[in-house]
Amino acid sequence: MKNINRTEFQAFPYHLVEPSPWPILTSFALLTMTTSAVMYFHGFANGGELLTLGFCLTAGGMILWFRDVITEGTYLGDHTSQVQKGLTLGVALFIVSEVFAFLSVFWAYFHSSLAPTIEIGATITYAHHALIQGNRYGAILGTFLTIVLAILFTALQGFEYIEAPFTIADSVFGTVFFASTGLHGLHVIVGTLFILVGFFRIISYHLTDHHHLGFESAILYWHFVDVVWLFLFIAVYWWGS
Repeated sequence: MKNINRTEFQAFPYHLVEPSPWPILTSFALLTMTTSAVMYFHGFANGGELLTLGFCLTAGGMILWFRDVITEGTYLGDHTSQVQKGLTLGVALFIVSEVFAFLSVFWAYFHSSLAPTIEIGATITYAHHALIQGNRYGAILGTFLTIVLAILFTALQGFEYIEAPFTIADSVFGTVFFASTGLHGLHVIVGTLFILVGFFRIISYHLTDHHHLGFESAILYWHFVDVVWLFLFIAVYWWGS
């Protein structure tokens, strides 16, 4: 098959995105998941089933969306250097919006109030440096350990919810506790999916030492979740106790 040079048919370095159903479908899936989570916490019938459905729809939408983005960046060559700069800026703005989301939760807790942690940022940092150095085995190992620790963290968080002597409706503390840790837990799950996609892309030889923007963005997001957990642990578990 003949390799087609982009300059033969496009005079600019930007990517004209094709219409995609995944953003709007994923948005409705997230709406279903968050609404059903509120129903579940307040004891509504079938809240748990709807929450599971919303999570599955969200995960499915993300997987299909990732599939299209991977195809555009890896096989079609749509992610030029100029496009990569725009994607990096988009990830940075997304994390800024996430900062303000968590800031609102912390503000509610501090205003109303005037578990052991797992450090999983080190393993993904090791994987990143290994990938840059061309150490494919180290990148796979570090990413795999990150995924295992993330799943363990999520499982322990769920066990804590089951064993908690209070509920989200008991008090202001209960509301803020479940809202803040639940919001963080949701971000851990999303970050785990990001890292999982990167893991399979490393195995599939999609990523190289100089072409791994998606994986790098996932790592940046993961470190943001790490930092949020440090503040959350100090505020809710240490100071709140």
